[in-house]
Amino acid sequence: MSTFDKIFENNAHWIEQKLTLDPGYFEQLAKGQAPEILYIGCSDSRVTAEDLMGVQPGEVFVHRNIANMVISIDMNVMSVVNYAIRHLKVKQVVVCGHYFCGGVKAAMQSSDLGILNPWLRNIRDVYRLHKTELNNLTDEGERYNRLVELNVQEQCVNLIKTAVVQQAYKERGLSVHGWVFDVHSGKLIDLKIDFPKILAEIMEIYRII
Repeated sequence: MSTFDKIFENNAHWIEQKLTLDPGYFEQLAKGQAPEILYIGCSDSRVTAEDLMGVQPGEVFVHRNIANMVISIDMNVMSVVNYAIRHLKVKQVVVCGHYFCGGVKAAMQSSDLGILNPWLRNIRDVYRLHKTELNNLTDEGERYNRLVELNVQEQCVNLIKTAVVQQAYKERGLSVHGWVFDVHSGKLIDLKIDFPKILAEIMEIYRII
């Protein structure tokens, strides 16, 4: 059986399972979505958002790209953020990276990666901001995974620089969270970053509302 045939067979089994548990499952699903969480994660095939959180269709609005980046001029991610916050009224926004991220590792290499260069330059900027801390880590793997964590933090900071996040934070208490997925253990790790403190520190420069 080919991979594609297996996928459609799996889909048929999934439909059967859902209808066995709830005959009206798909009727309810078709009525619309009201997720409480916007999840921004990496495109890595090992990191599937719904599986690692144990959530069902309709519970989380998901955007994925290489190295879970939030770049202000990327209309894809900015459109997702605006739609999720202004129209779906999500209550939480999560940026989730993962240890041993290929995009982060590639950004640490001194090589020409073609069309990926401008994208990965944003991760190199994160390294530049935290160069002193990172260069003090002598173990390459430790330094690599710390950059994963710092990249999550900086992408969250990029989120709270935006007008839509600042407005929702002020009007209805929207919160931003930075997580890392450990592919070796399967654990989700909350980095517990103090974003209200960061927002207060950068408001002088990035305040929009």
